[in-house]
Amino acid sequence: MAPPSQLVLAASSTDAGVAAWDLRTGSEAIRHRPCASRPRAVAAVAGRFLAAAQIAAGNSAPIHYYHWDKPQVAVKSFPAEPIRALIADPEGNYLIGGGVSGDIFFWEVASGELLVRWHAHYRDVRCLALYDMLLVSASEDGSIKIWDLLTMLDEQSRFEAKTPYLYNFNQHTLPVTDIACFHGAIAVSSSEDRTCKIWSLSEGRMLRSISFPAIIDSVEIDPRSHIFYAGGRDGKIYVTAMGVDASSQGRDDSSILGILDDHRFAYCPSFSSVCLFYHVM
Repeated sequence: MAPPSQLVLAASSTDAGVAAWDLRTGSEAIRHRPCASRPRAVAAVAGRFLAAAQIAAGNSAPIHYYHWDKPQVAVKSFPAEPIRALIADPEGNYLIGGGVSGDIFFWEVASGELLVRWHAHYRDVRCLALYDMLLVSASEDGSIKIWDLLTMLDEQSRFEAKTPYLYNFNQHTLPVTDIACFHGAIAVSSSEDRTCKIWSLSEGRMLRSISFPAIIDSVEIDPRSHIFYAGGRDGKIYVTAMGVDASSQGRDDSSILGILDDHRFAYCPSFSSVCLFYHVM
């Protein structure tokens, strides 16, 4: 069963479950228990079902799968290690997880088969994003790497590649908290270093670095304009100009267009009918 349109979806790390509210009426539409997932560890798989990577409890850290119309866990899978970040491709054919060891896992949804696993970072993979056939991974170690999935899914291509990744960005000085991709092969990352950085995925370079008065925990790009929303740990949402073109580079700390105050959530609209809210206090 597909989710109703215009839902707001929230996941809790304290085992309060996964819940969804109707955006127009404010009424609760769905609540799934049990669930204790970190931010960026819940994925809507093409609107068909939810996948939620659980925080480790003892030696167990399963991924829970939920149907939209049934409150209980439908299926559990048990990856080789706790999964910190989880996304699905837009068609819902593949599920991609980032592990606490720095490894990336790539599963086929239909069969549940692990197609490939590779070591990506020295510390936890904290967030993942897709742009066409490029996978962007970001880590607790502050690094961001760009992967060509056509290469990573082919054993011979992986063997022949000079490096497994296309690009490795190390300009963040503290853990990366979120990353989002935009048309034109542009990505925006946020970090505990209180900056958001804008990247060209096609050219492999940083376009801009924007400083904020607080740690930014989540970012989302407005697909209709060149602005993005940065959810701060101070409870504020910063409306920020991207301001990138072919000649952009360097720092620009004067791009905050406005501030939405007194928020306990950073609003992250997805491209489907589901919206994700994550607590940032």
